[in-house]
Order: sequence, then C-alpha cells, then structure tokens
Amino acid sequence: MQEKNLIPAQLAMPMRLPVIALLNKPIFPGIFLPMMINTPADLRAVELAEEAGGFVGLLLVKESHEETRTKESFYEVGVVAKIMKKVNLPDGSLNIFIATQKRFRVVKFVSKEVPFVVAVKYLDEIGDKNSNELKAMVRSLLQEMKSVSENNPFFNEEIRLNMLNIDEPGKIADVITSMLNIDREKLQEMVEILDIKERLERALMFIKREQEVSRIQQKVSKQLNERIEKSQREYFLREELKAIKAELGENNGDPKSMEVERFREAIAKLELTGEVKEQVERELEKFTMIEPNSSEYSVIRNYLDLIITLPWHATLNEAIDLAKGRQILDEDHYGLEDVKERILEYLAVRKLKQDAKGSIICLVGPPGVGKTSIGRSIARALGREFFRFSVGGMRDEAEIKGHRRTYVGAMPGKFIQGMKVVKSRNPVFMIDEIDKLGVSYQGDPAGALLEVLDPEQNATFRDNYLDLPFDLSDVMFIATANTLDTIPHPLLDRMEVIRLSGYTEDEKVEIAKRYIIPKSLKKSGLDKTHVRYDRSALKAIALGYAREAGMRHYEQLIDRIHRKVAKKVALNEAEELPIKITESSLEIYLKRAPFKDEETKKITRPGMVVGLAWTAFGGDTLMIEAVALPGKGGLQLTGQMGDVMKESATIAYTYARLYLANKGKDSDQRDFFDKHTIHLHIPAGATPKDGPSAGITMASAMISLALGKQVKKGLAMTGELSLVGNVLAIGGLKEKSLAARRLKIKEVIIPKANTKDLQEIPEHVKENILFHPVDRMDKVIELLFSEE
Repeated sequence: MQEKNLIPAQLAMPMRLPVIALLNKPIFPGIFLPMMINTPADLRAVELAEEAGGFVGLLLVKESHEETRTKESFYEVGVVAKIMKKVNLPDGSLNIFIATQKRFRVVKFVSKEVPFVVAVKYLDEIGDKNSNELKAMVRSLLQEMKSVSENNPFFNEEIRLNMLNIDEPGKIADVITSMLNIDREKLQEMVEILDIKERLERALMFIKREQEVSRIQQKVSKQLNERIEKSQREYFLREELKAIKAELGENNGDPKSMEVERFREAIAKLELTGEVKEQVERELEKFTMIEPNSSEYSVIRNYLDLIITLPWHATLNEAIDLAKGRQILDEDHYGLEDVKERILEYLAVRKLKQDAKGSIICLVGPPGVGKTSIGRSIARALGREFFRFSVGGMRDEAEIKGHRRTYVGAMPGKFIQGMKVVKSRNPVFMIDEIDKLGVSYQGDPAGALLEVLDPEQNATFRDNYLDLPFDLSDVMFIATANTLDTIPHPLLDRMEVIRLSGYTEDEKVEIAKRYIIPKSLKKSGLDKTHVRYDRSALKAIALGYAREAGMRHYEQLIDRIHRKVAKKVALNEAEELPIKITESSLEIYLKRAPFKDEETKKITRPGMVVGLAWTAFGGDTLMIEAVALPGKGGLQLTGQMGDVMKESATIAYTYARLYLANKGKDSDQRDFFDKHTIHLHIPAGATPKDGPSAGITMASAMISLALGKQVKKGLAMTGELSLVGNVLAIGGLKEKSLAARRLKIKEVIIPKANTKDLQEIPEHVKENILFHPVDRMDKVIELLFSEE
C-alpha cells in the first residue's frame, strides 16, 4: 500500500486525534451517521474532541471481546470524523452525529492510557479520478449494484439516488462496500486500500459474491415455497378424493387401502398353510386397522414386505451333470485332485438321492488356497444361486437368528436375509471364517448356528424377527475355516470336513500361468503382447517370495510386477515388447527375495534339529536350538511356546536325562544334565507356537547336545513323545510334507501311526523325500547321526 505525504498544516483537521474504538466494523469516509457513546473512555474522547475542534479518530479494534485495550489492540489505519451534533441522554450516555472525512495512519500513541490520543498522518487516494478506466469501472459497479438492490429490501430508493449523486469513484466504492454484508477483517482491508482502481475491483468482487448468495437464497426460497404449495395441494386433493370415494361407497383409493390390497394379493399367491397362514392373516388384519401415522404401521408393513418376498415354495430345478461338474471344477481350479474327487462324490450322491439333508461341507485350509472359489464352483455345478457372508468376529447371536420386532431397527438374521436375496428355496450358502466366531454378552453365535446347520432342526428354523417356521433343509451349506481347533465340537460334528492343504511350487506355477497372470493383465490394462514370463521366474517367485500355502500373496506379487510394467508402457520406457520377466530380473520388480537358502535352518552344530509344524497358514519348518550352560541342572525355554508345547519340552527333557543316564558311554555323558542348565529355543520368538508334535524334535536336540554329535543334514522330523519313549501320531502330515519339500529336506521321521496318511500325499510331493515311520524314540536316535 502506497501513502502520500502529510496533508498541509493549514487544513482544519488536527494532527492529533482522540480515539473512539469501533467494535463491530470500520466506518468509511464520506458517510453521515449517528453513534451511541456509553463507555467512560469514549465519553472522555468526545470531550477531548470538542476541545480540539470536534474532530475524533475512529479505529477498529482487532479483538472485540478484549476488556483491557492497549495500543496493539487497534488497527493502524482509521478514519477521521467531525462531530456535527451531540445529544445528552438521561442515563448519562451520548448520541452523536458524525460526518466521516478522510483516512489516516497512526504515527504513534501520544497517551498511554484511555482515552487514547494518537498522532496521525492523513492519506490521499492514489489514481486519476477522471480516467476513462475508472469511469467504466464505476458504471459497471453501479449496474451490478442496481441488480442487487432490486432483490434486497434494504436498498430503498433514497439510497439508490444517493449512490448516483456521488461523483468520486473512491467514495462510490466506500459507500457500496459499507452496505454489503462482509466480514469486519475484509472491510478493514478496504479501509486500508488507497489505490482507487484496486478498491473498485475489490468492491466489484464483493458485489458478485452478494449476487451469488442472493441467487442461491432465491432458489432455496422458491424450492421451499413450491414444496409447501405441492404438499398443501396434495393434502387437499387427497381429502377430496376420500370424500368422493366415501360418497361412492369405495374405500380402496387411498394409499393404505392400495397397500392392503397389494399384500392380500401377494399372500394369496404364496399358498401358505397352517401356522404360517394364520399368523400372516392376523398381521394383515392388524395392518388394515392401524392408522398410517402410528409408529407400528411401518413395523407391520416391513414385516409383511419380508413375508411376500421370501421363497416359501420357489425352487430352482436342479439337474446335476457330473461331467459338467468336473469340467467346471477343472476350469476354476488347478490341482486339488482329492478335493475335487470328494466334491464329485458328493454330487453323485445328490444325483441318486434327491434329498439335501446333511448337505453341510466344511472346507478347511490356509488362506488363499481357494476355499471361497470352490464354493462358487459347487454352486455353478449344481446350477444353484450362491450367497456368501462372513461370520468372522461375529459376537451377536441376533446376526444369525435376527432381532425381535419389538426393538427399534430390528432386522432378520443373515440366513433369512440371504433367502430374501436369492429368492430360491435351495441355494448354496457359504459361511466364511466359521473358526473365528466370537462370544459376548450378546449371546453365542456358534450356538445359534447349531439350529441352522442341524438337518433335524433346520426344516422348521425360527428367525426371531420372522417368528415363523421356515424350511432351510433344501439349502446346501458350505463353511470355510483356517483351522478346526477353534470350531466348537458340537458345531464341527454336524459338518463334513474337506481339507485343502496348499500348493507345491509346480502347482503355483501352473495356477499363475492359467488363472492369475491373465486375470492380473486384464486388471492392469495389459495383454500378452506387453509381458512374458519365463517358467524359472514363476518358480522363483514361489520359492523366494511366496512360500505360504495359498496363492493370495503370489497374486499380489504378480499384480506388483504388472503395475511396474504398465508404468513403463505408459511412459514409453520399454526398450522392446513384450518385456521379459526372468529369474534374474525379479529383483528389479520385487526387490530382494525374503527367502533365500534358509541359512538359519541349516544344521551347523550339535543341539540343532529341524522340526515340522502345522499352522493355520499351512505347513512350516521349525529350527529347535539347544545349548548347555554350566550349572546345577534345569531347563529354560524361550520362543513363545504354548502350554502344550512347554509340557512336551518338559517330557523331552525328562526322557533325554533318562536316556543319557542309562546309555551314556562315560560319566561326562551320564552326568551331563546334572552339571548343565539346558536352554531350549525356537527362533521367530514373536510367533506363538503350540502343540505336542515337536516332542521328538526337542528330545533329539537335547540328546545331540549331550552327545556332542551334529544331526544328519537334510533330516527333519515330527511326532509326539510320551514319557516312556513312545512316538505318538500327529496331524497335518500333508502340510508338513509340503513344508519339507520347500526346504528340500531329504529324510523325514514320522510316527508309525501316521503311515496310512502317506497315501493322501501326492506322489510328486513324496518323490524326493524318504519317510522313516518310527514308534519308539530309540529308533529316532538311531536315525539322527551320520555313520562314522
């Protein structure tokens, strides 16, 4: 902001002015208006002004709520005003009439206490008042102001004439701005602008905004008036129609009567019988008697809406074609031959025996192995509707059996909602994450599922909201879970378990080629001409980046590669197409492989043994490490073990002590555990581990440590150890065998009782692994060490 020199001293306005504080907004020059003076400081300022010729300075305060003010409380630029008339009021306050004259800037505060007196320098406007540009801007400003004033009752005819009589552009901008509804800070900015052109531009901007606000206000007002008029018109028309219908003896013309007739016709088509028919007719009768403005009206209407949309008799024709079923399963899934065989056996029984009772399958396996997609394939093979919902984390029993209608916002449970969606009596319902059900004060969802999944009960399933027997016996239920351990036994007892163990690296390569890569290319906007994979690269992804049992992470890695390829294609950075993805170029797209040669799981010293474990995410290998510290004996365990695993470690320690005491070659071996404290550790200490199947592994680690002999390389084991040295059966042998194959294990010690489970393991998994079935820990020790 530019300023000019002080006004010559011969002018009447003084160089020192008493200050009146403005709280709400500043006042512009060239305005005549009244002011109420009622504070002691402002009353004293008026007295000082009368002593100095009647001139007073008007300054806006920065914060209007401040009680104690200093010189920093005021803006620097204000307006000088001449007190034209003063009227004393009975309460001691004053009413003064002022004429504002000119802008000024505060040079300094002469007085340090109220009333403040300031030394000022007066400010002149900048710009040629007679220029054609300013004249055009004034004309435009007056034109815009005219359009605003026509729609605003505040601008009367006298104000419009006064604006037309002002001949100075700067004053026109000041007067118009003072009339608009603008923030006090923006008004103060206008007071501080000396350039006439800039002030006119700012005034034009304010008017434009006022026009927009006025336009929106008119639009809202018009819409509101139209809505009120329409509502009133419809009300009178409805009342007239009721009167006419009453005169003619017809009462079915109002919306409620039409709703009643609609429900009556729909219910008649359902051909309901017994209890259901009586209850529905009773609800319909209640609906006809209740007033539409009653709170119960919408409750009954929603209930009847649910009744007429449920498939009480609608059933899709089920034509089971085993050849087509096999084709669909092969199209959707690679491998999983034993799973496909089990499903085809089930379909064959359904084809021969037209009875769906007992149709409850539980697909159990690690994440990403295709449990949900297998459910969709079964629905396709049967030609049925498919409905899926997850019960993972569900804690409210009402999610299964619905809420009672007495509650506000009551809804039916998931199964009745699903029947309403599919509109068929025999759909395929997939219940995902059944192993992650919760329990809370709101009930036990697992207990509610028992009624749904029990073939003897679900023919008359009662949802709390519906409160009528509904037949779910034709529904085929498919549940999915990662583990069986957390499924309540009564619920598990009602399901047929089919295990999905996971995929080998060769199967992952084929799945990637047939399903994942084409799907990911389409998702990324690419095609086969943009990228080509070497088989070695796909296998390297399975071995080095995605070793888990499922394909979900593998698919994410393929998507990551395609996003980087898409970027190169979009930016024309590719040297040639298609871009070749080789094993050596994987690090460019996926960075360094997290799994290399598993150096941490190689046997390097006595006391180290590789064990096989089963987890909810598939099979895995565990390195058991044992070291001896001089001491008086004892066992220390680390590695986040569960209670069962800690008990197995104690049994292994007891057996190892007994074995060395009886079969030790010398006194050092026989007394080894008496003179040393054993520290047993399982790496990946942040990962919880539990179960008894590491018993022989922990005993082998302690015996290897005591004998000072290193366990044979390429050997892994699994088996539960009893206190007297028996090797007991374990579970998850197939998953553990897959983990051993990924680690390139050559020999695996297993319990003899699990020999029959070897038949379920695919031949290509067993091909390079030598299994040693044992029933005693003595035989395990014989297999531990290389021949000398």
